[in-house]
Amino acid sequence: MRHAVTSGSNSVDVVDAPSPTPKPGDMVVRMAACGVCGSDVEKIYGQYSQPSTRLGHETSGVIVSVGDGVKGFSVGDRVFTHHHVPCYDCYLCKHGSSTRCSHYSKSNLLPCGLADEYIVPAWNVQRGGVLKIPDTMSFEQAAMIEPLACCIRAWSGYDHKSNNAVAIFGVGATGMLHVLLAQNKGFSNIYCIDMNQFRLDFVKDVLGAEIILAHKNTSSDILYNTEQRGVDLAIVSTGSMAALESAIHSVRYGGTIMLFGVPSKDATLQLNMDYVYSRELKMYCSYAASDNDTREALHLISEGLDVDCLITHRYDLVDSPKAFERARSGHEAVKIIIKGPEHKDM
Repeated sequence: MRHAVTSGSNSVDVVDAPSPTPKPGDMVVRMAACGVCGSDVEKIYGQYSQPSTRLGHETSGVIVSVGDGVKGFSVGDRVFTHHHVPCYDCYLCKHGSSTRCSHYSKSNLLPCGLADEYIVPAWNVQRGGVLKIPDTMSFEQAAMIEPLACCIRAWSGYDHKSNNAVAIFGVGATGMLHVLLAQNKGFSNIYCIDMNQFRLDFVKDVLGAEIILAHKNTSSDILYNTEQRGVDLAIVSTGSMAALESAIHSVRYGGTIMLFGVPSKDATLQLNMDYVYSRELKMYCSYAASDNDTREALHLISEGLDVDCLITHRYDLVDSPKAFERARSGHEAVKIIIKGPEHKDM
């Protein structure tokens, strides 16, 4: 069996390992599709603030074996598997912060999701971390459930109204998922900001975002296009502190800033709190997703949310190093999918 690993030395290798065997309550899934996440790229090439060396968590596949005691699932089931599952019983879980539960990051796919086959631990199986996917859903679509779920969780913190205006800073794959959700929620004006011209052209030509702005004089341009009012919501879908600062100056009085992208380790921002206070600005952060969010993501994709249009590149598992280099460069790329063995129904 093969799986991808990183040593933290700016490189990815595909290595051999023994085929996994499930313990009681576990299941083994043959990976069919796994998305490349920006957090994976940051683990390899950057300074990711949530330390981990596991690669691949946007996964879908077919169950090939189950351990004793597994109920409700059978060999051959087509599934999405979530890599992190909380306990639902602790103080944080009961107060809406399940993704910061002490059990959340401990539950993980083994050796990782970017493998020919991987173990879904009993903890995940028993607590909603595995969802059957309909025959009408491709494995590639199912691999988009996890990143979409993260966006859904972020939106749950914002009480939107129809015809609101939103500015999305950073239109990589998750930024474009935010565009799709904004369109789905009836936003009338969607401003997209990025330094990558290919992505700006893509979001305009493929998703039809109404106004595209280059990453220069951003807040001034947004104020100009909103009669000096500013947008209702600014989503920072990048770890850039400069983007966060622009977002703060792009929202209206009483506007909201959603910090979605993961900042680099120890990133700081000098903030004029008098400006924040006097404009009654709201700011909140969103990290990861729970199984409630993954179920909603599965539902939206099943109902026709077009996540397929974001997939620009596909690689076989053996070519994972090339996939991550492409993701790192961002050259004419949005969403990159790595394919598992034997599965061609993409």
